[in-house]
Amino acid sequence: MLHMKEITKQRLISIFILISAIAITAVLLYYRQDIQKFGTLGYPGVFLIAMLSNATVLIPLPGLMFTTAMGAVFDPFWVAVAAGLGAGLGEISGYMVGFSGRELVQKTRWHFTVERWITKYGVWVILGLAIIPNPAFDLVGVSAGALKMPIWKFLIGACCGNIIKMMLFAYGGAGIFHFFPAIK
Repeated sequence: MLHMKEITKQRLISIFILISAIAITAVLLYYRQDIQKFGTLGYPGVFLIAMLSNATVLIPLPGLMFTTAMGAVFDPFWVAVAAGLGAGLGEISGYMVGFSGRELVQKTRWHFTVERWITKYGVWVILGLAIIPNPAFDLVGVSAGALKMPIWKFLIGACCGNIIKMMLFAYGGAGIFHFFPAIK
C-alpha cells in the first residue's frame, strides 16, 4: 500500500510540473510585448528577458534578437554574460519536465540519440548543443531531466553554452550598428 502512495505522489508531482511548464509558456506568450520593456532595466533586464524567453517549453520567444539589439546599446560582453546566464536558468523548465517523469517524455529517435550522447559525454553535450541557436534545445533539457542528470551539471553546460552563443549575437549586434551608425 505504501508503494502505491509513493507512485501516486510522484505522478501528482509530475502532472503539477508539466501543467506549470505549460502555464508559464502560455503566460509568457501572452505577455511577450510587455516582457520586452525589461530592456530599460539594463543588464538585469537583459538577464530577465533571456531567462523568460528560455523558460517557455518548445515555443521560442525572440530572446536572441533582443540580445543582438542590446549588444549595440550596452557593452556586448556583459550583455552576453547576462543573457547567457538568464537563458541557462530559463532552460530549467524543460529539465523539470523531463525530471518530473520519464513516462511524460515522448520517446523519439532524436530523444534516444540525445540520451545516448548525454550518457556518454555528459555536460559537454549540454554545452555544445546550447551554443547552437536552436529552439529545440528544450528537448535536450527534457532528456537531461529524464536521465536525472544532476541539475548543477545541466546548468553549467546550459549557462556556459548560452554565454558563448550570446557573445556571437551581442557582438554581432554591436558590429552591425558600428557599420551603420545612422541606424542607431
